[in-house]
Amino acid sequence: MTPPIGYAHTSDGVDIAFWSIGDGPALVAMPGLPWSHIQMEWSIPAMRAWYEALGRERRLVRYDGRGFGLSTRDIDELTLDTNVADLAAVVDEMGLERFDLYAGFHSGAPAVAYATRFPDRVEHLILFCAYASGTAHRANPLTQATRPIIAQDWEFYTQLVTRLLLGWSEPEAAEAFSTLVRECTTPEVAARALAATTEFDVTSLLTSVGCPALVLHRPEQRVSAMDNARALAAGLPDARLSLQPGASIAPFLGNMRAIVREIDSFLGGTRPEEVEVDVEVPDALTGSAGSGISTVVFTDAVASTELVESVGDDAARRALRALERDVERLAVARTGRVIKHLGDGSLLEFASTSGALAFAAALLETRSGDGPQVRVGISAGEPIREDGDLHGSVVVLASRLTDSAGPGEVLVSDVVRQLAHGKGFEFSDAGTLDLKGIDHPIQAWRLSR
Repeated sequence: MTPPIGYAHTSDGVDIAFWSIGDGPALVAMPGLPWSHIQMEWSIPAMRAWYEALGRERRLVRYDGRGFGLSTRDIDELTLDTNVADLAAVVDEMGLERFDLYAGFHSGAPAVAYATRFPDRVEHLILFCAYASGTAHRANPLTQATRPIIAQDWEFYTQLVTRLLLGWSEPEAAEAFSTLVRECTTPEVAARALAATTEFDVTSLLTSVGCPALVLHRPEQRVSAMDNARALAAGLPDARLSLQPGASIAPFLGNMRAIVREIDSFLGGTRPEEVEVDVEVPDALTGSAGSGISTVVFTDAVASTELVESVGDDAARRALRALERDVERLAVARTGRVIKHLGDGSLLEFASTSGALAFAAALLETRSGDGPQVRVGISAGEPIREDGDLHGSVVVLASRLTDSAGPGEVLVSDVVRQLAHGKGFEFSDAGTLDLKGIDHPIQAWRLSR
């Protein structure tokens, strides 16, 4: 059931609909411009799960901006300032003197503007796939190709937003979100709102943001460029950049748990991992098609068949699922993303070789106690990216190195060892290996630390 709806009133006479759930420190979630309908969103399981996860142990506030959802639809202006005014009305109505602020995508610039105008009110700023310059974002080829369709075929555009831009794949869920997009506003207001974002530019304001900021970004998605995240992280005085797995611009699609963990960690004043995330990400992980050098990792649970036989199917699956959670958590903190889980192992891709090696070392240390032991294989090169999966010789090599590794061992290719030169990692000679499916001997190295 949708939480009770309240209304705030802006200084220019607009009614803004909002709800709140939970208790504790307040986290205000700005609308995911321009698609916002706080009542219909609650009926979509993925979105409801997102809000419920964010609302654990805190008070979550969510509202519809003017022109959308349950807020006033008949509006005169849609600008950066009107977005700031909508937020100001809601927090004033609720009497929030201090609060944390979450803003995704188009809402990022208004959030930065609010944080600079009311520096004593925002404690933490969280930006997801956001940007500082609307002009720079407008240059995205996907944006240029899709926006004109709004005026040509509104229904087709809503399907396009749902399936191409956001990445909904299940037919029933995709149709539910397409309906939300159609019902949340009119094509005329949607076109005006999106056109207004081109004028958003808070680049000069970034250095004036006085609160800690978390810049979350999914390099694999195609809607918001990696350069946007770089600009935000470089311009904000106290910013942490966190690269997340997933191909959707919507945080509630893909690996939502990883994003929620990162937010919880940030708001709790701790880092999920001690390893710093490298800001410079190769084009291979920016969502562009084609090639690009990256580091490929396979993990494998040792003796998984014996584990099933000894403890049973249910207990074994719980143990392997715990391993998957460790893999996800440790990879995200080190420029990595999980491509897929394979039952008793995982395939991952890393933006930096150092991140992949640090991940492998941390995984072995984490799994040194109870639970299945793991082995890891790492190679580097140009994988073939197709339908969200990785293929090619670099993937085969990582898989075969994993097969050759012993329990608690990490085997890497010679290319990986060379890329890690001077990064503080130590290797020992693991010999020349004849690996299945590879027509020449491979020099392998064992990660020592």
